[in-house]
Amino acid sequence: MSPVSRCGSNHEDLGRILKLKDAITIDGPVASGKSTVGKQLAEKLGYQFLDTGIMYRAATLAALEQQIDLNDENAVSERAEQLKIDILSPTKADGRQNDVFVDGVDVTGKLWEDDVRDAVSLVSSYKRVRQAMTEQQRRIGAKGKIVMVGRDIGTVVLPDAKHKFFLVASVDERARRRYLEIKASGKAADLDEIKHALKERDRKDSSRKLAPLIAAKDARTINTDGKNVQQVVDEIVAIIRES
Repeated sequence: MSPVSRCGSNHEDLGRILKLKDAITIDGPVASGKSTVGKQLAEKLGYQFLDTGIMYRAATLAALEQQIDLNDENAVSERAEQLKIDILSPTKADGRQNDVFVDGVDVTGKLWEDDVRDAVSLVSSYKRVRQAMTEQQRRIGAKGKIVMVGRDIGTVVLPDAKHKFFLVASVDERARRRYLEIKASGKAADLDEIKHALKERDRKDSSRKLAPLIAAKDARTINTDGKNVQQVVDEIVAIIRES
């Protein structure tokens, strides 16, 4: 992946980096609270919110719907490179964080289906898929006034963002949160199975060669164990105001 252009190369790059002063990145492992915190933070600041994970889910769904062999990296990558993904403000009060359109079709309701959930880790590990999604994410981030969450936002997608945060929580706490989310949706859940799945996802995310899950060197790490969403949001706002 080619490095991000740095300030001083031309006026366009300078303008982009100046706008990134209004960009806030939040990274962290699954169920660390980054999406919930990010959405509430964006609402508090009047910023746009983007959970980049939904873009990888959209790419996964697109491959599944065309019955592409997910182990065929080239075919999956080609489909991802063709996609036009639009992220809009939510139009339904059903818990969704955004409306997601792929090639003009609303796919929001399909993004959390089991087959997408089970395959997204593989699809998001492909280099060309990540490059395609990163390009779209950078275009969105360059507009400024955005809270963007994911696993490599501060390190890869928006490395020039002024405010970077990395949320962590114990596996036990994250498993408990995910368990309660699943139960609240009316589905059966097993706490031990959830904990095992989280550990496996952590292993894959942190050990992959391309854009591994690590905190940016200039990110502030916040442990969310024992804290509610409002407490974490207030902590982030206080840090931003002090900077």
